[in-house]
Amino acid sequence: MSPVEDLRIAGRALRANKLRSALTALGIIVGVAAVVCMVSVGTGAQAEVSEKIRTLGANLLLVLPGARNAGGARLESGTQPTLIEEDAAAIRRELADVQVAAPLLSRSMPLVALNKNWVTLVAGINTDYLIAREWQVTEGRLFTGDETASGAKVAIVGSVIVDELFDGHARVGEMFRIGNVPFTVIGVLDKKGLGAAGRSQDDDVFIPLSTAKSRVLGAVHGTTREALDFISIKMSDASDKSEIEREIAELLRQRHHIRGDAPSDFSIENPADLLTARGAAVRTLGILLIAVAAVSLVVGGISIMNIMLVSVTERTREIGLRMAVGASRRDIRWQFLIEALILSLIGGIAGAVLGAVAAVAIAWNAGWPVLISPWAIMLACVFAGFVGISFGLYPAHKAARLDPIAALRFE
Repeated sequence: MSPVEDLRIAGRALRANKLRSALTALGIIVGVAAVVCMVSVGTGAQAEVSEKIRTLGANLLLVLPGARNAGGARLESGTQPTLIEEDAAAIRRELADVQVAAPLLSRSMPLVALNKNWVTLVAGINTDYLIAREWQVTEGRLFTGDETASGAKVAIVGSVIVDELFDGHARVGEMFRIGNVPFTVIGVLDKKGLGAAGRSQDDDVFIPLSTAKSRVLGAVHGTTREALDFISIKMSDASDKSEIEREIAELLRQRHHIRGDAPSDFSIENPADLLTARGAAVRTLGILLIAVAAVSLVVGGISIMNIMLVSVTERTREIGLRMAVGASRRDIRWQFLIEALILSLIGGIAGAVLGAVAAVAIAWNAGWPVLISPWAIMLACVFAGFVGISFGLYPAHKAARLDPIAALRFE
């Protein structure tokens, strides 16, 4: 008997019991849908982590001020103003593997341009910060040395600022105010997208650090003019991160006159490690859920075996009649095996579609990134087919070994 004839007979048998066939494939549908959905979410999360690490800049460390004690409670890192610009200069000067040590001071400030208002983060930096973050100016230029030294009222803005203050058409030379201080746009940055905390990295205004200290941030908020929010460290490509962290800690403890076992008044973080750990946690959770989904596939396979055994019993006389008119045991075996395989593949395809829809729904409702991989869909369908063949083999073998005479007499 030809394979086409086997397919035709198997399809006719499955159509004769449509509801039972659909319920039999349900386990496969659920299992494949869960696998496709979780792989899509996990792949999307990994892609997001990789993109965030890329936008942070390579070989980056952050030195944060210490935590302050208030009311018997220890506040979060960065609440004690212990870092100053000279610390950044010393790190750059003393440590050979440090390419850039960029200080940053920032506050949320109101911006005004004509009749447009916007509140965002204004950061005082020097050009080393943009080098550490591997941030490019797509229009205009960076601060000059004279502008940095003199505290000039010039700014480099992100694309969100361009959209919100200038309707997306900002040009070099545009004027706007930060608080009550007028500034001139001298550059526009390329787009970076969302940062690790979920905030747009393009919603920033950068001004010279000296300007921030003397004209804007320090005066408005009454903070110590010399205090920094953090120092960004860019290391050389061949640097040992652990060794650099140790050297930075020793240097700062020496500069801050911290001796013995006294705790440091600063902390050093590797943002890429934090993002990588987050990605690893998402990946681990995804693997766990895929394992659970694999159990569902096995249960679906057992369901297929059960229904196929019932089908063999119900169609014993049909099997005997086919053998009596010339069908071989091989034909009978293939007939039932193809029925099991069709059930699994239909379940696999339906589950793949359902899983892709569920992944898109999760992305839309929860804001989670998803990346639907064709390879994951194909692999899930192949695994479903493998389950169908594995669990359909025994019923097919049992049908093929029936005695034709006994099968014809079966009631």
